[in-house]
Amino acid sequence: MHILIGQGNPGAKYAGNRHNIGFMVMDTIASDHSFGPWRAKFQSVICEGTIGGEKVLLMKPDTFYNETGRAAQAAIKFYKLAPEAVTVFHDEIDLAPGRLRVKRGGGHSGNNGVRSMIAHVGADVRRIRMGVGHPGDKSRVMPYVLSDFSKADEAWQKPLLEACSRALLLLITENDERYQTEVMRLAPAPKSDPKQAK
Repeated sequence: MHILIGQGNPGAKYAGNRHNIGFMVMDTIASDHSFGPWRAKFQSVICEGTIGGEKVLLMKPDTFYNETGRAAQAAIKFYKLAPEAVTVFHDEIDLAPGRLRVKRGGGHSGNNGVRSMIAHVGADVRRIRMGVGHPGDKSRVMPYVLSDFSKADEAWQKPLLEACSRALLLLITENDERYQTEVMRLAPAPKSDPKQAK
């Protein structure tokens, strides 16, 4: 069994935020692969389905972004799973818009949601880092990630969400590098803005 968790904040006021791209991926996967219905469990809204014959649980925690790990911990305890069974999708300001990197292990790089995952579940959680770009100054990071994607962002954001869903079988079968490559093939990132982080 695989657990896929999107990081984000619950509620309509946050729905379009850059910080909620993880929730957006969960919604895209659920729609594309006919999962559902969504229901409340594990301090989250969840839905279930299968990918390539494997059972997959999608989670959008109600705990707010910085406490994602508490919801993940509840699910893996219930199903008696190891941290390796968990994949978390989240926004990444240190990647240019539309870029994607798959990572397992290591630190949290200042991401409080990932910090919570490591604290409650363990460092071996797989992370899908989805680039949203950097506002250019540290003091502007919080308002930036808590603001909605711009109209211009739609050119790369929607294709990226769709590619994450379309290539999902590679992730479920533990082909992390191929998943990363296939997502970037399906949704090439825009030409980098020199002001944005690579």
